[in-house]
Amino acid sequence: MEHKDEVLEIMESKGVNRRDFIKYCTLVTSVLGLAPTMIPRVAQAVTAKERPTVIWLQFAECTGCSEALLRTTYPWVDDLVLEVLNIAYHETIMAPSGEAAEKSLHDAMEKYKGKYILLCEGGIPMKDGGIYGKVGGKTMLDIAKAATKDALATVCIGTCACYGGVQAAKPNPTQAVSVAKATGAKTINIAGCPPNAINIVATVVHYLLLGKLPATDKEGRPLFAYGKLIHDDCPRRSHYENKEYVKKFGDEGAKKGWCLAEVGCKGPNTHNNCARVLFNDGTNWPVGAGHPCIGCSEPDFWDTQAPFYEAI
Repeated sequence: MEHKDEVLEIMESKGVNRRDFIKYCTLVTSVLGLAPTMIPRVAQAVTAKERPTVIWLQFAECTGCSEALLRTTYPWVDDLVLEVLNIAYHETIMAPSGEAAEKSLHDAMEKYKGKYILLCEGGIPMKDGGIYGKVGGKTMLDIAKAATKDALATVCIGTCACYGGVQAAKPNPTQAVSVAKATGAKTINIAGCPPNAINIVATVVHYLLLGKLPATDKEGRPLFAYGKLIHDDCPRRSHYENKEYVKKFGDEGAKKGWCLAEVGCKGPNTHNNCARVLFNDGTNWPVGAGHPCIGCSEPDFWDTQAPFYEAI
C-alpha cells in the first residue's frame, strides 16, 4: 500500500473522509492561487512519506496563534501533527515539561540541524540583554538566535513574531522586537492577530510542493495571502462606493450590512485575504460579523491603526 493511501485510511478512521480531504486540498490550492490541475499534486505533497520536521517556539505572546491552528478541523489538528508534519517541539501540545521539555528541544535541534522548519510565535524582549523573557533559564533572545541559526527556514506566526505585536506597542517597556530584528534571520511573516490557520498550512504546503518558500511583499508576508487589500475584496465595497456607512453600532446601516469605514474599519490600508478565506473553516470573518477590521496584519498596528473605532 502506498503511503498516500495509508494516510488517507488513517484520516478516514478519524472521521475525515476522502471527499473532505480533497476539499481541503482544493482550498489550499485556491489559497495559494494555483490552477485546479494542481490539486492532485497538493494532495501528494500533503501525504508525502518524508514529513517536514517543525520546531515551534513560543516567545512573548498569548498563545492565540497556536490556538488558531489547534482549532483547524480540515484536517483535524492531530492528523496535521501526526500524519502531515513531524512537530518535534511545541510547548503547548507536547507531553514533556520542565527539564524533559528542554531536552526535547535540544535533541530536536541537534538531530534535525539544518533540516527543520522553525515556526516562531511571539516577540523578543531585548531590554537589558533580554532578561524580561526567559524559558528554562535562557532568554528568548538566546533561544531564538540559536534556533534560527540552524533552521532550514524561519516562519513567523502572528503579528507579535512578525513585527513585535502588542509587546512592542508604545511605550514598549521591554523593547520587544520581531524575530527577524532580534536575530538577523530572514523570515516569512504570516501576520495577523491571530492569522488564519489556512495561511500557515498553505505556506508549509508551498514549500513541500515547490521546494521553496512563497514570494513575499516588502514586509515579508506571502503574496498569495497578503498581496491585496482587504478593501479590494470586501463584500461591503459597493456600500463604500455608494457612501452608505454605518454611523454607530446597531443603527439601520449596521442592520443592512453597510460599510464600516466610519466606525473605524481599517480594511482600506490592511493587506490580508480575510474576505476571501474566512475563519473557523470558512464560517465568517470580523467584517462579516459586523465588526470593523482593526488592521492586525500590518506592522505596529497597535499604534498605527489606533484608535480602532474611529474613521481613518
